[in-house]
Amino acid sequence: MTEEDRSIFSRIIDREIPARIVAETETIIAFHDVAPQAPVHVLVVPKTAQYVTVNELAAADPGLLAEMVKMAQSLADDLAQGDYRLVFNSGASAGQTVFHVHAHVLAGALEEGTLAG
Repeated sequence: MTEEDRSIFSRIIDREIPARIVAETETIIAFHDVAPQAPVHVLVVPKTAQYVTVNELAAADPGLLAEMVKMAQSLADDLAQGDYRLVFNSGASAGQTVFHVHAHVLAGALEEGTLAG
């Protein structure tokens, strides 16, 4: 992968771009979305750029997907009294703009419009 091919998430993981990180393990990082669409809008991102969509991740590493879901619940418990939406955009026509699998953890009243990311 060339430097130009690295996603913004890879750059956040490598601490090249600042982010408001709220949780991190050896395999996953979570940070506030820069353009939140709900009062709580956190992204949960695997530290590997190997998977583009949630379907690829589920097929290749279901344990990592389960870890992401577990972190989403933990974040919702900490930030939103446990209730949340978990959104994966898969493909450009579905609103995916960063092609590094990630989950949107949303809680509270949602802004009007679609989820991009």
